Amino acid sequence: MSERLARPAPHAAFPNRAMLSGAALTLAVLSLALPARAEPTVTILDLPFRARALRGSGSEVAVAVATSGLLPLARPRGANPAQGDDDVPIVVVWGDGGGAALSLVDGQVATTLLGAEAVEGLAAAETPRGALPGSRRAVSGPLSVHLAGPVPALSGGPEQVASLVVRERQPVAMGGDPKPVPVVTTTLSAAPDSAFALRRPRIARFAGKPVIVAVTVAPDGGSALALFGRSEAGADAKPQAANPEEGKPTPSWVRLARGAAQATAPGGQPLKPAAIADFAGSGQPQVAAVAAPEAAGLLQLWTLEAGALRVAHEAPGYTNVSPGEGEADLSTLIEPAGPGAPELALPVSDRSALAILSLKDGIRERVRAPLPGLAAFGLAGLGRGSAARLFVGLADGRIAVVTP
Repeated sequence: MSERLARPAPHAAFPNRAMLSGAALTLAVLSLALPARAEPTVTILDLPFRARALRGSGSEVAVAVATSGLLPLARPRGANPAQGDDDVPIVVVWGDGGGAALSLVDGQVATTLLGAEAVEGLAAAETPRGALPGSRRAVSGPLSVHLAGPVPALSGGPEQVASLVVRERQPVAMGGDPKPVPVVTTTLSAAPDSAFALRRPRIARFAGKPVIVAVTVAPDGGSALALFGRSEAGADAKPQAANPEEGKPTPSWVRLARGAAQATAPGGQPLKPAAIADFAGSGQPQVAAVAAPEAAGLLQLWTLEAGALRVAHEAPGYTNVSPGEGEADLSTLIEPAGPGAPELALPVSDRSALAILSLKDGIRERVRAPLPGLAAFGLAGLGRGSAARLFVGLADGRIAVVTP
């Protein structure tokens, strides 16, 4: 929590030194020497429409908007139209009445208005053919992952899926006639008598190798983190194609590790990943996730050690889900401006405030910013460190801008 230190006026700092004890004098000197900590500020973005979706910088929608040619043709608000937009990180928001690309220009939020239909057309690619309707895939370079095969919930809770589908574009030799890009598809199952929760898979790198983080659900309703990676053989993976190079089979994707199951109340929400980053600054990524996100909201920090996922730290009182808003991203990283570890931003349990936490050597809440409405359909950030701006989609369709 942030507290503002009182600063007495210079003429009143020491009205009578003789009346101050040694301890009081020391406290008074410290109060003058320490700089006041700035409280976070929250403003409402001026948009001519009610938003209902938000995607962060680096997301499939943001990249598509930045490279589609929409930005140079759009109407800039608060930005220099002559400035190039292609290389500027953007956050994209949209609703029934319009859309906008948000960027930072000289530390200020710049808004470029877009057509809602154009943004929704680009966002449709988030759900590839064969994927669970309404779900979003994860993409990293030539690798993409999506959920497929809806099945009834094993324990009577939310709907689940049977398969995690991994698609990998293969390299194509240069020269000659144009050829279609070969794609290797691998279908992963959760485990015997288990299914995948409706949680968007995530792609990360552990020890320099790509891994997939997903959430599985057991028959009793307990949910767990599952880590998948490449291996030459494995019973969990069913390759659907072969590597066109020399006819050799592509290494299978198998489950490398799974965390302990987290209890889920009947009809409750399963565990949901919040972010994957090197929060400890040790060179090893960790997975931040929230167990019982609609109830106690237990933020957990999972670490991969000796081939097993274990909880390193946990703290109650946070959430990254919003009822009725689907798979909205209600968490984001704040990267440091210089050396240091990233921080995590996510709402408190009732979604009335935004918390910024340090996950180095434990879980410590550094800042809490009350919101003018409930966080609902998205959270994303632009900028680094103290210059960061966090954008929160509120339940009433407004976008709050938090300056931490």
